[in-house]
Amino acid sequence: MIDPERTVAALDAFADRLASVAQRGAPVLLGTGHPHRLLGFYAELADALSAAGCEVLTPAQGHCVDITTRFGLRTHHLDYVRGVAVVREADAERAGCATGAHTHSPLPIRVALDAAAEAGGPLPELVIGDHGWVCGAGQLGFEAIGLADTDDPALFVGEAEGIVSVAVPVDDAVRSAYYRPLTRYVLNRACLSQ
Repeated sequence: MIDPERTVAALDAFADRLASVAQRGAPVLLGTGHPHRLLGFYAELADALSAAGCEVLTPAQGHCVDITTRFGLRTHHLDYVRGVAVVREADAERAGCATGAHTHSPLPIRVALDAAAEAGGPLPELVIGDHGWVCGAGQLGFEAIGLADTDDPALFVGEAEGIVSVAVPVDDAVRSAYYRPLTRYVLNRACLSQ
């Protein structure tokens, strides 16, 4: 059961962090391990932050990311859709891979941040995403905020340990259209509505 008051409080904190980076025009990096459900949410944030003057970073486009899964080692490629990082399996041309692969791995964010650092920056002042994107960034010392699936404690533990700034409790398995009210709420509160 998701406590609506905790979700709203976390959405408020999430929006406040967005407003802060937007006011400074700070660079941001967005990524999702749930592209089939959450890509639209993050893409709207990327659009709004870009319109506010933030550089939406896209480092390591096309770089390989080898992720070990329960099915063995899988080679993925880092890609960006509307400014949001996703990983695609090497054979992404097959049906069902149009938006990217599901992953909780922190390896994609590490590849992206390594590439940004090697290129001489800029580095993100804020990483926005879910699962491995947020936890991996937080472990490396970057401020990170994101949506946290209530049946996966990683972001909540990261928030309790101080490596994740904001973890918004949601169910990340509902239809993507169900996140539109959250998107509108966050963008309105952050004064980023277009």
